[in-house]
Amino acid sequence: MRFWPAAALFVIAAAGQIRFEDVGARAGVGFVLENGAKGRFHQPELMAGGIAVFDYNNDGKLDLYFTNGAELPGLEKSSPKYHNRLYRNEGGFKFTDVTAEAGVEGRGFSMAAAVSDYDSDGYSDLFVAGVKVNLLYRNLGNGRFKDVTAESGLTNSSVWSISAGFFDYDNDGKPDLLISNYVAWDPVTEPYCGPPENRIYCHPSSYPGLPNQLFHNNGDGTFTDVSAQSGIGRHVNKGMGVAFGDIDGDGAMDAFVSNDSTRHLLFHNRRDGTFAEIALEAGVAFREDGVPIAGMGAELRDLDNDGLPDLAVAGMVNDTFELFRNRGKLLFEEWAHPSGLALATRPYTGWSIGAFDFDNDGFKDLFCALSHFPNLERYLGRPAALSNRVFRNIEGRRFVEQPAFDAPEMNPGAGFGDLDGDGLIDAVVSVLGGPAKILRNTTPGAGRAYVIRGKPLGTVVRVTLPNGRTLTNHATSSTGYACASDPAIHFGLGQHEAPVKVEIRVPGQ
Repeated sequence: MRFWPAAALFVIAAAGQIRFEDVGARAGVGFVLENGAKGRFHQPELMAGGIAVFDYNNDGKLDLYFTNGAELPGLEKSSPKYHNRLYRNEGGFKFTDVTAEAGVEGRGFSMAAAVSDYDSDGYSDLFVAGVKVNLLYRNLGNGRFKDVTAESGLTNSSVWSISAGFFDYDNDGKPDLLISNYVAWDPVTEPYCGPPENRIYCHPSSYPGLPNQLFHNNGDGTFTDVSAQSGIGRHVNKGMGVAFGDIDGDGAMDAFVSNDSTRHLLFHNRRDGTFAEIALEAGVAFREDGVPIAGMGAELRDLDNDGLPDLAVAGMVNDTFELFRNRGKLLFEEWAHPSGLALATRPYTGWSIGAFDFDNDGFKDLFCALSHFPNLERYLGRPAALSNRVFRNIEGRRFVEQPAFDAPEMNPGAGFGDLDGDGLIDAVVSVLGGPAKILRNTTPGAGRAYVIRGKPLGTVVRVTLPNGRTLTNHATSSTGYACASDPAIHFGLGQHEAPVKVEIRVPGQ
């Protein structure tokens, strides 16, 4: 357990503004996301950008892993510049490319990164989801990883997986894996969309959906597909983001899957190895008007400090992002409109989304990686490139859009963690056709932070401040869309030195 004073100030901004400085140019991170829409009209080109922020070598500094598209099955051949990349954090916002020595170049057309110590050896392992190629890398603890996909039971060469996340659904101390699958895609039968002289990328309605998958961790380095018996695999949709949280406080982690232009899925953990899909009954399946949005990144976090995780979902331009307040008893209420988030996000297309207390005032804010689809520029009448946005949480009641802090780019992925150990959460954003953004949090006047590390996924922590306010957060590495973030449990304390009470609930204990 640690807490820090407010960070040193590097960017002058008006009081109350959350600010970031892009230090990517001097950080040594040369990664360029190359597998974007290039006019070939292969549907997977629209979905890219996974990032993992994690400490792979246990030196106390968060490292960065980026996914990329090396080749689509049956089409392009691999090129080294399209491989995935791992960067070791040397401190002081300096990173070194260690991809080759670590053995995590990847293969195929990678989409998502998920992180957890699945074999309980003390080192974080890496799962990479992609187009008909999923990979599991076991961390050997010596700076190298071993591809153990073939012997793990996770091999699946027939579906397009777009996001994934680890969570311990049965509280046995071993992290299990949920994979969010998208649509049935084949380059041979790919449909042609748009007029003959003006082809466009197809709407997801042109493709059949796929069921998601749940793999149980056997504890011996292998996994068993329990999709059918758990109930996870009974629902066919077009999965994008995955998020985990204990929505009803019963001690078991539940799962949410955002879907592209179809209803969302909320899996309530029955604590007997099965899940009940309750999105419709809980009020989170659709937008307030009963219309499904093009749901992408999702977060389950307590945004109003009532002890229950709320739900935020990024969507497409004119969708408005979704926000649902958890009212308890497995019921949510629409919160996007009364909080101001709906109006603020209507002009944007959001991909990854993160719920973190960026100014350490005790309330989690929302960071959104933004970019319109490039093929829609002529219809939107505006550039596809957008600046990323933060929506500051004002005492759990409303969200206020902060001024732009970076250049407009095509920004799909975003991962989060304190990269320099100053107590402020930083962000890493992938950019289509350009260098990744390393965004240092330079918020003026930020409060103090209190952080608990090393707890199992699903651990829920509640802290009480000297003024009587209680804050709740939980350990999860799954973030937004296709990304993983540092699972450290972070609290902003405002100007308080430390909490007066800390309550920790570890799953299964």
